[in-house]
Amino acid sequence: MNDIASKVLNGDPRSVARLITLVENSSPEGSRAMKDIYPHTGGAHVIGITGVMGSGKSTLISELTCEYRKQGLEVGIIAIDPTSPFSGGALLGDRVRMMELATDEGVFIRSMGTRGMLGGLTSAVYDVVEILDASGKDVVIVETVGVGQAEVDVIKIADTTIVILVPGLGDSIQAIKAGIMEIADIYVVNKADKPGVDQTVAEIESLVDISCSNRDRKTPVLTTSAKESKGIVELAQEIKKHKEYLEKSNEFEAQRRKRYEAELIEIIRKRLMNFIFDESTFKGKVELLIDQISKKEVDPYTAADEILGKILK
Repeated sequence: MNDIASKVLNGDPRSVARLITLVENSSPEGSRAMKDIYPHTGGAHVIGITGVMGSGKSTLISELTCEYRKQGLEVGIIAIDPTSPFSGGALLGDRVRMMELATDEGVFIRSMGTRGMLGGLTSAVYDVVEILDASGKDVVIVETVGVGQAEVDVIKIADTTIVILVPGLGDSIQAIKAGIMEIADIYVVNKADKPGVDQTVAEIESLVDISCSNRDRKTPVLTTSAKESKGIVELAQEIKKHKEYLEKSNEFEAQRRKRYEAELIEIIRKRLMNFIFDESTFKGKVELLIDQISKKEVDPYTAADEILGKILK
């Protein structure tokens, strides 16, 4: 077995961090290690947390993690931050908000930039979930960017998806319901100490009544105040209930199949892109085709057919 893989399986945090960096950079060493640790994955409950920006996702995750630690569970946190399209850097501010957890050996926090990926996630997130899972984490929490209604990719990776909203959204709930409002396993109205919480809950529950009319499980709507540590125990209990529901209804395996499908497609996509742009022959061909497209000598569709034709020979 790969040395770094062995250390990850023993829960060594430095090796976990190193392997995450390797897979982020699409390193061959990282790919070899992932092959070794894969048989040891599948034990962690993966929780996806998404919602509008400013809804207090990071604070809620911090409080939820503290609750899990009281239960003796180990937690991995993946905090996704937007990557600048200009500098390529990411602020990684979510990790700053969780600094109080940094000294807890039972918690591993990794901040990651989106690196141009849409949907609120980053392409390496599937690998990172499996690394934290294999390292012995009982719960892995994935916090998405917080970009709005297009942020639905988290459903592909999470066993339980939580959508966080705040009071005062009003008609904006209607505006985003076609996106993140349709993926929730649990709704959470955070900052419940603010005015308008009852109206917000009522609006969400009316949407739930419509969308869940033909389902055997009604999506719960909870209220929390993360800053005041209120409603966190109830949220943890509801997450546990949802996991039990998945296991009893055989939905758990179906949910995992969605993740493995998305992961496989992402690996193929990345390798194809690397093959096209990193391999010397194809890189030169791509540059030539771009020149021809610029001069209107060839159209982009014909150019794409030519590249794919060479790959699929």
